Amino acid sequence: MLKRQLKMKDRQKIIDFFKASGQEAEEIAIRLTDLAESTEKGRPFAVGPFMSPYAVQVASTIAAHMKTVSARAWGGYHEAERVKIAFVNEDFGGTVDFGMKLLRATWDDRYRLIGHRDVLGSLMGLGIERDVLGDILMQGSGAQLIVDSRMADWIQQNFVKVAMVPVKVEEIPFDELVLPEKKAKEIRATVASLRLDAVGAAGFGVSRSKMVSAISGDKVQVNWAPAKGTSQTVKPGDIISFRGRGRIEIVELTGKSRKGRTGVRINRYK
Repeated sequence: MLKRQLKMKDRQKIIDFFKASGQEAEEIAIRLTDLAESTEKGRPFAVGPFMSPYAVQVASTIAAHMKTVSARAWGGYHEAERVKIAFVNEDFGGTVDFGMKLLRATWDDRYRLIGHRDVLGSLMGLGIERDVLGDILMQGSGAQLIVDSRMADWIQQNFVKVAMVPVKVEEIPFDELVLPEKKAKEIRATVASLRLDAVGAAGFGVSRSKMVSAISGDKVQVNWAPAKGTSQTVKPGDIISFRGRGRIEIVELTGKSRKGRTGVRINRYK
């Protein structure tokens, strides 16, 4: 076989590796290997749907096994949470079209309490797939939606209500994108060890047993990958997500206490 093609054994090795992290990781790996192979077969580039940030890790692993294809990620702005992956042939010198549009949804200012969950729920209630939606950026009595360009017109025509509140939707240029303001609460704590359950409990302000239960119930991710278990070791720079409670970032270790406990500084994001 040609060296430039992703060998079947490498393909299966990649899929099996991510399969160990759970069904979602396996599905992402299968989807992205198919995408990468389509680029190897002559396409200048191939772009996938919106995915979680974990897809970046998967794409990098796939690209490392290929000689003529690189992986890129973009979600409409730097630090976007949901991104599209593009596999690009090394011979292509043009601009990759990630196929995104920016929509602005607005509603009556009296309903400022409408939140991200309400907007996402209303969109999903229209029967569209999650992978056509990028980040949803809330802005008081409105939101900016990064969406797949092929679905932009349909969303404008059909997304008319959020929680029974009338909505107006229009397309706007990306230079009008308002970047989200990061609001973090700093937490300083000491933990017996850098186990996921210990650090997570300190960061989210829950009991150790509740954190263990959440990890066992597949409600926790580390760097957007499913948690491997309660004893998984975490480190500065890691992002821990807890479904329904937001996420925390381990900023730094602040030293050891006299009793041998490790000090950690954590940022908690809602």
